[in-house]
Amino acid sequence: MAHLLGAEALQLDFGTGPVLAGVTVGLEDGDRIGIVGANGAGKSTLMKVLAGRVEPNDGRVTRARGTTLAVLDQSDHVDEDQTVLHAIVGDADEHEWASDPRIRDVMSGLVPDLDADALVADLSGGQQRRVALAQVLVGEHDAIFLDEPTNHLDVDGVVWLAEHLKRRWGGNRGALLVVTHDRWFLDEVTNRTWEVHDGIVDPFEGGYAAYVLQRVERDRIAAATEQKRQNLMRKELAWLRRGAPARTSKPKFRIDAANALIADVPPIRDSIQLHRMAASRLGKDVVNLVRVGVTYGEGAQAKEVLREIDWNIGPGERTGILGENGAGKSTLLKLITGELDPTSGRVKRGMTVRVATLSQQLAELENHAEERVSALVKQYSSISLADGSEMTPTQLLERLGFTSAQLKTQVKRLSGGQRRRLQLLVVLLAEPNVLVLDEPTNDLDTDMLAALEDLLDSWPGTLIVVSHDRYLMERVTDQQYAVLDGSLRHLPGGVDEYVALQRARRSGAGGIGTFGPDAGASSAPSPAQASGMPDAAATPVPALEGAQRRAVEKELQSVERRMAKITELTEGVHHEMLLHDQTDFAGLAKLNEQIKELEAENAELEERWLELSEQLG
Repeated sequence: MAHLLGAEALQLDFGTGPVLAGVTVGLEDGDRIGIVGANGAGKSTLMKVLAGRVEPNDGRVTRARGTTLAVLDQSDHVDEDQTVLHAIVGDADEHEWASDPRIRDVMSGLVPDLDADALVADLSGGQQRRVALAQVLVGEHDAIFLDEPTNHLDVDGVVWLAEHLKRRWGGNRGALLVVTHDRWFLDEVTNRTWEVHDGIVDPFEGGYAAYVLQRVERDRIAAATEQKRQNLMRKELAWLRRGAPARTSKPKFRIDAANALIADVPPIRDSIQLHRMAASRLGKDVVNLVRVGVTYGEGAQAKEVLREIDWNIGPGERTGILGENGAGKSTLLKLITGELDPTSGRVKRGMTVRVATLSQQLAELENHAEERVSALVKQYSSISLADGSEMTPTQLLERLGFTSAQLKTQVKRLSGGQRRRLQLLVVLLAEPNVLVLDEPTNDLDTDMLAALEDLLDSWPGTLIVVSHDRYLMERVTDQQYAVLDGSLRHLPGGVDEYVALQRARRSGAGGIGTFGPDAGASSAPSPAQASGMPDAAATPVPALEGAQRRAVEKELQSVERRMAKITELTEGVHHEMLLHDQTDFAGLAKLNEQIKELEAENAELEERWLELSEQLG
């Protein structure tokens, strides 16, 4: 495994306290690293220092000879005088880029809706961001650094990006460093996690789910004093262990430590109590859409966005809305909130319904820019939660991460993430009983997203969520719908069903956008499917019987015993790292290598465990 990049004793201070205080990290072939931490902790700064875009006050960054690096940070922009095609492939001739599977895949995955000859200056900010990401991905690089790459991508786009990055390099080749608040994406593409806090970097093995487990375990071993954060992360772990079917496809948490940590954690949401309290506040009728249609424009210019939608929204429901950009999600929300009247059909609202929307534009704070946070929240009284308890505005502020010093700060001087949290608080304090969240994850770090989800779990009302954040969607909603071709479709299979539907639609279309057919082999129908015959890969495997079944069961038990042993060994090495001299970088690196070897063996065993489990049915 080749060493690509290293940083030793990095020091950086912008005059407001140390951002990096003696940070030593390394990047090697095969590393897929996610950087997490609070807003302002220094995640993006660390990436810029490692990329050579920011010079540290002290320490050094070294790059192995011949290593090529591509970077996309939040400030990167494409030359607006270029066409979309030139911005992505440069001066390459058509036969060069058209014959390159990587370039075709990137174009069909990121910019299928854009005209190749359109000027970048004429694109929206989100479209320009996708062009910039495509520009980075079409090149061949040893390492790629991405800062919030999932911004401006819909759910299908995020899934495509994750699959592209997973298959981009073969074996233990190439390296990825990514800053993102999208926890599903982190779990899909990363095998290590760096947590940036207080000027230091704590390394963890695995993606976001494994990071949560290790962080809780580390807090327990070290008897951490941050009890509130620990309890919140335990609840997050309970969600990861119990709630998401996608995360149980591999036995990541088949260890006694995880089960012990969450044994006393109650269910994520008490659905019965939420429904009972919501019904008492709302009655049986909330919002009903009856044969609703919406058309913009008239005559030949008329465009039908929604047609003949029937939807009964009940008290206490937690519903997520999925759909491509421009599919009609915002129009649907406006029908629910009353901002828009339907062209056909009717919308019925209960007499006691009070709808509030958490908008993307922070509109709720526009008239309070000069006020201090404490003065703003004093205008509101306590709110009741589903368990019967009440919380004052100050308690809610604390729950959402505000310090006593920040209470005295003017609203206009808050950071983007702080204003986002305050906006949510103001909306909740108005005591709506129907809450609409439109892309609520903007400007929030992973810890604050967990705090937001925790608060919503006990909020008694009907919740409608529109978000490209798959993790949040699966975490806070109990059912999902998709806006497809002007209709509203229920998704019993959740986000996975939506992604499958989108792929089937693309495959049936035979091509995507200006740049031609999708180069990804995964979306193309097999010859068997094209002929109408059942795919051999989909044919059920006959159940094993007799001696053959007993042999598989025996091997499965052996694999499980070895996995349990590896878990025990890994925990021992983690404990040894905690007690080890933190200035002994060579010793820590050796222990880290032991962990990597154990994790690699465990990954192979997990794959074998899955194969054996499938054979047993």
